[in-house]
Amino acid sequence: MAKTIALDDPVLGPLTDDRLTPAVRVWQRRSGHRFSSDDVATAYVAWRARPDAERHLDLGCGLGSVLLLLAWRCPNLVSTGIEAQAESFTLLERNVERSGFGERIDIRHGDLREFGLTGACGSGFDLVTGTPPYFPPGTAVDSDDRQRTFARMENRGGIEAYLVAASRCVQPDGTVVLCGDSDADARVMAAQAQCGLYVSARTDVVPKTGKPCLFSVWTFSRKPATTGLRIDTMTLRDAEGRPAEGARVLREFSGFEPL
Repeated sequence: MAKTIALDDPVLGPLTDDRLTPAVRVWQRRSGHRFSSDDVATAYVAWRARPDAERHLDLGCGLGSVLLLLAWRCPNLVSTGIEAQAESFTLLERNVERSGFGERIDIRHGDLREFGLTGACGSGFDLVTGTPPYFPPGTAVDSDDRQRTFARMENRGGIEAYLVAASRCVQPDGTVVLCGDSDADARVMAAQAQCGLYVSARTDVVPKTGKPCLFSVWTFSRKPATTGLRIDTMTLRDAEGRPAEGARVLREFSGFEPL
């Protein structure tokens, strides 16, 4: 289905006006990077892990989908978002402003790998989230669109860079939730201890019954899990293509009626 253009921006190009929740709408570039199930799943896992969170940092927050989902779900949450891409940051500014949550959200334009930037955010966050790009440079074809390329390719670092940044900012009893390619599990396990973070749970998201995992969402803490790694599976469609339990859970989390 063609994406309906709501605004033809002179700088960003054609934009669509889409519902993130029944109460929150976001501008997205029609041909650029757009929020998807990985953003919703990351926000859901983070909310499930830390519904009591008071201070939240979203790394590489793009146009603001995870940031705004959690702000909508958690009315007492105060959040900070970091985004490097100029196009995405412009959309982020507009989406935060229109959300009505602006007084609870602080956004910063810059590279999350810069110690000065993350250091200035502080180290008192009880929840840190991120949806890193999935592909190391040279392992996939770049998009014709710069915004989409930087959202897919690890040109500013992958999940390891996000773990390092998160480790600077999360408080001792805090939680980190990151999403990535399911094939990155070995990379996560190799990088975690170097950052002083440890995986306590992994949610594998399957697009359709019988298909391989589409992406995974890892939950980290400062201490190794004493009960072993908890692995959950979230399936979005059944074998006939109908919405499955995972899709129902994510729609309910986002405030929508089941399909």
